[in-house]
Amino acid sequence: MKEKSTILIVDDSELNRTVLADILGDEYNFIEAENGARAIELLRTHTDIDLILLDMVMPEMNGFDVCRTLRQERNNVPVIILTAREEGQRLDAFVANEVEGLTRSAAQRLLEQGAVTSGGKPLKKNAKTTPGMVVEVLLPDPQPVEILPQNIPLDVVYEDDDVIVVNKPVGLVVHPAPGHPDGTLVNALLYHCGDSLSGINGELRPGIVHRIDRDTSGLIIAAKNDRAHLALAAQLQDHTLARVYEAVAVGGFKEDSGTVNAPIGRHPVDRKKMAVDPKGRSAVTHWKVLGRYPGCTHLECRLETGRTHQIRVHMAYLGHPLLGDTVYGAKKPVPGLAGQCLHARRLRFIHPTTGQPVEVECPLPEWFVNLPVFRQNQN
Repeated sequence: MKEKSTILIVDDSELNRTVLADILGDEYNFIEAENGARAIELLRTHTDIDLILLDMVMPEMNGFDVCRTLRQERNNVPVIILTAREEGQRLDAFVANEVEGLTRSAAQRLLEQGAVTSGGKPLKKNAKTTPGMVVEVLLPDPQPVEILPQNIPLDVVYEDDDVIVVNKPVGLVVHPAPGHPDGTLVNALLYHCGDSLSGINGELRPGIVHRIDRDTSGLIIAAKNDRAHLALAAQLQDHTLARVYEAVAVGGFKEDSGTVNAPIGRHPVDRKKMAVDPKGRSAVTHWKVLGRYPGCTHLECRLETGRTHQIRVHMAYLGHPLLGDTVYGAKKPVPGLAGQCLHARRLRFIHPTTGQPVEVECPLPEWFVNLPVFRQNQN
């Protein structure tokens, strides 16, 4: 009797995983992963995986991150990327939208090189997506990188053998990326922690459990070992890792508090941006007014989910973009602000070893408390 092939299904939606397994039927063995970190752990412990069905849009560690780590460790397992894009989209735009970090011109080059196929046949860049179409993208081998430790000062708020929590300043990029090969939080963590960082996120993002934007300041947690990383990733998934931000939004709010429950996906035109999209991923932000000032409002925002740019997109969706946010708000920069007025103030998690709740907090930075609008209110 022929042995069943094993398929790893990676999707943060339990319903999607169940539906996929039901569609494929009893001819295969299935292993399920609810997030990217869990997928990498399973790939390391199960050598019998024959195929990966991978959702591209997942919180924190998305499908592209999983693919990159996979190619570093096991380059022989085929991957089918799952997406919910509409039919009739040009292939070059589709591929650029789905593969994070890939420009449209780079996607066109892959198409011209025959690296984008469907059913084993190369696709043309002006071809259109069709219902049920399976698109396979052969990405070039990753260029070897060497992430070096750098003596960059860190404001460490909490640290033990399993985790480290840092108060990140505005302007510090979290991990190396095109245009930012070094001088990042990862370089600083490697200097501070040595080899004691989890490796689940691959060479470019050791220890990184979640991310905050370059121009957002505040608390970010990193894992010092894979066990801690998996535990924290699971808490992100079930919302027990709580993140509370303070922000200043443009305009006045009629209510004192509220909730934005609006799904977020890639912007249909500008792929560098996110947007509220009925076909996007569930996204929930709870907000509360902390102070009212001429022309703006001081807010507390609590994330229930962790989509890219979530607070910025949701506040803009309400008609109150964050002060200084030139991507989702006014294009003119605000004097004294390097970007959006957003600070990760509090972080609460269950310790991966003790099982006890840990809550850390950092003060508002000087640039935040010294905003001219606050001083005007004091006069």
